[in-house]
Amino acid sequence: MSRSPLILLVVVVLGLVVTGSRAADEPKSAAPKHEAQAGAAPRDQAALEKKFAESLSGVVFSGSYSITTVGEEKPAQMEKYTIARVSKAADTEDYWLFTTRIQFGNTDAEFPLKLQVKWAGDTPVITLTNLNIPGLGTFTSRVMIYGERYAGTWQHGKIGGHLWGKIEKIEKPAKPEESKAKLPKVDSELQK
Repeated sequence: MSRSPLILLVVVVLGLVVTGSRAADEPKSAAPKHEAQAGAAPRDQAALEKKFAESLSGVVFSGSYSITTVGEEKPAQMEKYTIARVSKAADTEDYWLFTTRIQFGNTDAEFPLKLQVKWAGDTPVITLTNLNIPGLGTFTSRVMIYGERYAGTWQHGKIGGHLWGKIEKIEKPAKPEESKAKLPKVDSELQK
């Protein structure tokens, strides 16, 4: 092989290496920003948070939860969470105060819970990590809220599972002056 083709080959390879290294040193142009939908307005976090507080105050989460233990899924059972009020905690960026009543299995108790809420775009995700709930124990959970439904996972020690259901507004009883009809008596079992 003569020296000319070998020198030419070396020059071409060196040229490619130098060009590649220069390109790596140059700043990359920013990727264009895309909205979820063409023409969609930018996300307004304050509006999302206001809607979250309003839509989750005075509601009942009613649905089911499953139990997974030792890799085995047990049939779903009924659960019910009544949320009287949700408000953003003043002292932190992503914590909210939930005034709740939790009903599942043999449990029926009221708790004020300070819970973290993360956002996946416009979708809130209630986030608990090793949260001790007095009388119930320590829980880790992720619950996504979308429209009138919720779904998520939960863990309590070695036992965990899934939870899912619907979110319904609690109908407020008519004020006595607005209605002459008597309100029905509430069963004492429901008041516990």
